[in-house]
Amino acid sequence: MATPVETLGTIERRITITFPIADVQAEVEKRLKARARTVKAPGFRQGKVPMKMVAAQYGYQVETEVLNDKVGRVFDDVTTEHNLRVAGFPRIEPKKGEVEPGALAFEATFEIYPDVTIGDLATADVEKTIVDISEMEIDKTVEILRQQRVHYHVKGVQDAHGDGGADQSAQDGDRVTIDFTGTIDGVEFQGGQAKDYVFVLGKEQMLPEFELATIGLKAGETKTFPLAFPLDYHGKDVAGRTAEFTVTVKSVEWPHLPPLDENFAKSLGIPDGDLSKMREDIKVNLEREVKGRANAKTKDSAMDALIRVSFLPVPRSLIDQEIHNLIQRARENMVQRGMNINGMPFPPELFSAQAERRVRLGLILGEVVKANDLKATTEQVKAQVEEFAQGYEDPKQVLKHYFGNRDRLAEVEALVLEENVVKYVLSKANVIEKVVTFEDLMANNA
Repeated sequence: MATPVETLGTIERRITITFPIADVQAEVEKRLKARARTVKAPGFRQGKVPMKMVAAQYGYQVETEVLNDKVGRVFDDVTTEHNLRVAGFPRIEPKKGEVEPGALAFEATFEIYPDVTIGDLATADVEKTIVDISEMEIDKTVEILRQQRVHYHVKGVQDAHGDGGADQSAQDGDRVTIDFTGTIDGVEFQGGQAKDYVFVLGKEQMLPEFELATIGLKAGETKTFPLAFPLDYHGKDVAGRTAEFTVTVKSVEWPHLPPLDENFAKSLGIPDGDLSKMREDIKVNLEREVKGRANAKTKDSAMDALIRVSFLPVPRSLIDQEIHNLIQRARENMVQRGMNINGMPFPPELFSAQAERRVRLGLILGEVVKANDLKATTEQVKAQVEEFAQGYEDPKQVLKHYFGNRDRLAEVEALVLEENVVKYVLSKANVIEKVVTFEDLMANNA
């Protein structure tokens, strides 16, 4: 038996659930008898263990199961009868105050999904990010690809690519192999020594003082210099202290970049080595990358606009669930990156704002999709998967990857649905085209 649903706030409700103690006891006894048929205990055959022993061992567990089942069943019946869409999980507590003799009473406090009001999108500004790919961006990308294929030759040793020039000392861009030893107050410290250590000058792989001291040295030369460790240096024992290092250069190698020729183009997957085809291929890939990043920024602006014009109370229970999900993802991500998270705190407040936004936006998107029939169509999903596939060497494998797994396909459907919402917002809002340089776009996304 349940009392009517009480309204505690805009989206908060409460139900009082009561039922006879005798009903609970009868169900507990029934389940214990069923369990007794399979219970084993020392000195007794299976199914012959005395009921007192069965009740002592399993009574509390069975009683808890019965209470949960009864409360859950009544709760579901009442919320269904009143057409209530429950958000999150109810909070179940023993009823305070008087309870009729021979009965148990519980209070279920819960939230319902709110009514979402979408305001006038015509009053909202949305920035649409525009980026053009010029020959300059293609040139820069070609140079990056060359840098990725750099190889090194010992300075002063003549080979097919030359000897590196007359200056055989270490300079920016050169790769050096060194031995070094560091001391503080004349005593070597942990981590301050290495042999055959290799790094490239100018890549900020070492502290600035270390690189400056190495520049200008030739193979076989040694130099001693002071190095002040920053206060925030990761090595706590030496942070903020000054060490004396002795470095010996064992080899100096100069970088050789591959020439822009037929072989370079072939290394990038152009079968006939045509440089013009290579540049066109690079342009297509850049445009695909830029399109994805620009669309992501436009989508963020469109979602912000939807949030600004929408009105709804956000269920706290859904926010708490989302905080839990975000913490779990953060943990998993850190573990995958090889980090030790044992004992590491994950304060919920760090995730609260993000969780609230995600829940709010999810409720808004659901209303916009339902009100405007913006569901993802089969044709849209297929087109999206085919677009994904174009960025891979074997498009057929990508198609199989998605269409062979319902969960992966659902991710694509969600993406298409969001794109449908963005298009809808752009059709209603005041769209402001924002031209962004290629460098700024890539830097912002990074």
